[in-house]
Amino acid sequence: MQYSIVNYRKITEIQDFRIDAECFKPIHLQTEELIGRLKHQTIKELAISVINFGAYSLCNYIEFLNEGVPFIVTEDIHNNIIDVNNLHFISKEVHKILHKSHCKKNQVLLTMAGAYLGQAAVYYLDFEASSNQAIAKITLKESLIDPYYLATFLNCVFGQSQINRFRTGTGQPNLNLGIIQTIAIPLLSDNFQKYIKNIVVEGIHFHNKSNDFYKEAEQFLLSELGLLNWNPKHRLSFVRNFSNTTSADRIDAEYFQPMYDEVLRAISSGGDFSSLGDLVSIKKCVEPGSEAYQDSGVAFLRVSNLSRFGINDDNQKYLSEDLYKQLKQHQPKKGEILLSKDATPGIAFYLKDEPAKMIPSGGILRLTVKDSTKILPEYLTLVLDSILVQKQIERDTGGSIINHWLVDQGKATLIPILPVTKQKQISEKVNDSFCNRNFAKQLLDIAKHGVELAIEKNEQSAEKWIKRELDKLDVET
Repeated sequence: MQYSIVNYRKITEIQDFRIDAECFKPIHLQTEELIGRLKHQTIKELAISVINFGAYSLCNYIEFLNEGVPFIVTEDIHNNIIDVNNLHFISKEVHKILHKSHCKKNQVLLTMAGAYLGQAAVYYLDFEASSNQAIAKITLKESLIDPYYLATFLNCVFGQSQINRFRTGTGQPNLNLGIIQTIAIPLLSDNFQKYIKNIVVEGIHFHNKSNDFYKEAEQFLLSELGLLNWNPKHRLSFVRNFSNTTSADRIDAEYFQPMYDEVLRAISSGGDFSSLGDLVSIKKCVEPGSEAYQDSGVAFLRVSNLSRFGINDDNQKYLSEDLYKQLKQHQPKKGEILLSKDATPGIAFYLKDEPAKMIPSGGILRLTVKDSTKILPEYLTLVLDSILVQKQIERDTGGSIINHWLVDQGKATLIPILPVTKQKQISEKVNDSFCNRNFAKQLLDIAKHGVELAIEKNEQSAEKWIKRELDKLDVET
């Protein structure tokens, strides 16, 4: 059991007068004490402005397009990285209307709501973009603090403590701009801030290399099937026979969009192909119920924790060790592919290494390739994540409020099978992508923990630890 003893006067000093126990957890009070010993200033004192999207009424203008001006949402920001792999797009006209949403170089973006609350990154991208109403844009005064250091601090345990302490709401947690401005930032030396910046920038560099390798793999695949520059079009009218509706057991027009036929023709005419069910064995996972969730224990892997680039711990839920023992048959194994079938169906991730202890949710399937001499698991994973399968899933799940991709629908999904030599070329690019992404994560984690050590101990101790860790990675400092 945790408890804190707090003077009533201290409670009255809290902005918005908080009396809930969550606000006075020992970790939050320890953070306040540690930062209080150091030279520090609030974000309000360090920033020229802290703004977000503006009025919610402006949301009426937003319509997402297949191309246009990039529109960054909360799930695109994580641990100093802005993910450009699944960007939304808006028109130039809407972008112009949403002038307060424009991102500028060296602003610190901080997510303000939902499962991804409290994630920070510097806007380092070379193109113009907007951001949604749940992202604060912090424009700093020059020379007072480095933006990469600030973003790293916000992502570290002491930044997260302040964010979690003062967030509001229960089902949908939120940060407001006023609270963000009160976050206290330790003013570590300029040299140390620059040291952290250099590590973060290097991490971003390797993350970008990872994206490049993955894109090359995708383009290789699509090029082989004649879909490299394919731009799927939604048609308002087309003709289908009644026999088509009876054989498909569907009568909704969306299912019969011509673009889905174009994908299937490309797969079937590109050489060898097979249904997913013929290529893999499939194991369903389990749903123990939210009443089984704990704050610590064995990770319970939900669809929101799964991406095509790995497993994240955003809003992580846990199960007890005793329950894990009962459900141990659902533990994923090295060599399997995890594939989501609910909520956001079609997210695939290959477990190249032995995974940590975890139990996947009922919305995730475990796939094992039956014959790796016919199809390589890395190649299959890329195909599952590609537009080839995503369009088939879109066709199958169309019209549902909450998407559910049935196991039988998954088994019937068509998979192109390129010659093994070409599969190997694609797999090598995928592996290069993941190696660079893992290296980027290691660098960003070193920067984050280095900031924590500098606050807990001192900058000299932090720099020694950082140097040791970078030496292990053969990174020059």
